[in-house]
Amino acid sequence: MQHPLNTAEFPGYSRPEVINSKKMILWLFIVTIVMLFAAFTSAYIVRKADGEWLLFSLPSIFAYSTAVILLSSITMQWAYTLVKKGLIEKAKPLVAITFVLGLTFLYIQYIGWGELVDMNVFLGGDSSNPAGSFVYILSGVHAFHLVTGLIYILIVFSMLFSGKITKEKSLQFDLCTIYWHFLDLLWIYLFVFLLVNN
Repeated sequence: MQHPLNTAEFPGYSRPEVINSKKMILWLFIVTIVMLFAAFTSAYIVRKADGEWLLFSLPSIFAYSTAVILLSSITMQWAYTLVKKGLIEKAKPLVAITFVLGLTFLYIQYIGWGELVDMNVFLGGDSSNPAGSFVYILSGVHAFHLVTGLIYILIVFSMLFSGKITKEKSLQFDLCTIYWHFLDLLWIYLFVFLLVNN
């Protein structure tokens, strides 16, 4: 028995595009991360309002890491555009650059944590005043998710070389690009939040 809306019988009809299950899973994962950081930042604001909050300047080197991750989003988007045009060979070095910039971001964050230690701001150093702990937790949990993004980039990079990603079959590259841009925007939000609320 044929489907009542068989496109062969109705040439002008096209079925609604089904949302790809992998994209749905990615967006659900992103929503989960957003909720996690919303909880963290809400707890930050509530605890700060209680008073006796340690005031300190956020290390300026975090501004450099912000610039680096912004640049990595540009290179990733550039690579995405090239993949969509079928220019796979030209996209490969940009994906590699994105990966290196991601590693650079993590290294700069590590230096920033070292500067916090030099300022006598420690993770869990004073249970009655967790101001410093919040900075470590927010930046540290983001760094963890960035590592997952770097792993994903390595996966799609290998797929580019094996021919599994093409102009017609670019779903994994699409998902990786979305996730990387999300991590970029998430850090910008956290950086601005910490600057404004510290």
